[in-house]
Amino acid sequence: MRYAQITGWGKYAPPLLMTNDDMAKIVDTSDEWIFSRSGIRQRHYSHISTGDMGWMAAEQALAAAGVEADDIDLIVLGSTTPEEICPNTASYIMNKLGATKAAAFDLNSACTSWFYALNAATDMIRAASINRALVIGSERISLAMDWQKRESCFLFGDGAGAVVIEASAEETGLIASKMSCVPDSRECLRLPGWGLSPTHLTEDYFISLDFEGQEIFKSAVKGMFEAIADVLEKQHLTAEDIDLFIPHQANIRIIQTLAKRLNFPMEKVVVAIDEYANTSAASIPLALCDALQEGRVKPGMRILTATFGAGLTCGAGIVKWGDRVEPIATSDKSVAPYEGTVFDLMADSFVHYGIDAKHLLSKG
Repeated sequence: MRYAQITGWGKYAPPLLMTNDDMAKIVDTSDEWIFSRSGIRQRHYSHISTGDMGWMAAEQALAAAGVEADDIDLIVLGSTTPEEICPNTASYIMNKLGATKAAAFDLNSACTSWFYALNAATDMIRAASINRALVIGSERISLAMDWQKRESCFLFGDGAGAVVIEASAEETGLIASKMSCVPDSRECLRLPGWGLSPTHLTEDYFISLDFEGQEIFKSAVKGMFEAIADVLEKQHLTAEDIDLFIPHQANIRIIQTLAKRLNFPMEKVVVAIDEYANTSAASIPLALCDALQEGRVKPGMRILTATFGAGLTCGAGIVKWGDRVEPIATSDKSVAPYEGTVFDLMADSFVHYGIDAKHLLSKG
């Protein structure tokens, strides 16, 4: 039997922070209001592109695995926010890495994109069509925030995470998975016009997130719970057999409700939403990297993951961790810093959505 062991991991968290107190200078909100409803304290906003964030995370993952870019057979980018639809952004990352032998494609299933990409690449390794892959989740969601919508503009942040997976004879990596999509639920979470449509050729482009919180909550918990039940049954396991749970970081209340339904203690759940907010496709690999850095991942652990996104796409998986929990090396790659504040970075966005934030911009 062939398996797809995770041998490397890496992340990129943009240095510019938009705290809840910063958010309150833009919209009518407060740190207490945001944190009590979501568990979010801050979010990272990026001055570099989705592709460059993915490249930075991928460099760290390659170094952690001790693998050269030329050894990679496939690069899959999970993302809702590629800077281009054609050509794909994975090919940009391929060129930045110098991964000259790799195939490259993007996968978009919203917040589930990284998990779906991991599932696809794992199956390709198990089928022996490839031996080694980079699976990346990278999102620049800050570009899609409607600052006139108090109920949703605080929810999302930017960032990237990546893993290297390699063929192995040991039962490691993603050993069970379930992907699904809740019927008739597309309208409760969407970015109308976020893509190619004829209206873009004739009208001003105005992005605004449609977000029906109660419907998303109900469908997300139900969809993830059913997917989790499926993968546990496939492996003849119960929640008590799981060592660590890394869910999609969308809302602390969703995470807590799901853990309660599973009768799973919160001390065994990785929570990173306070640090990053919802980074969509990047949320699980970012949380995984933090769990490894904090020493929460141990050799041989069974790690449960579950996710949902616009569509509403859902999924769950069980990862059997290998022996190594320390990176072989780290990458020294870097990008030029941003010379300004987070308010300078977002100035054009504020203007686009009719927000007067001139008093917050840097002077001179």
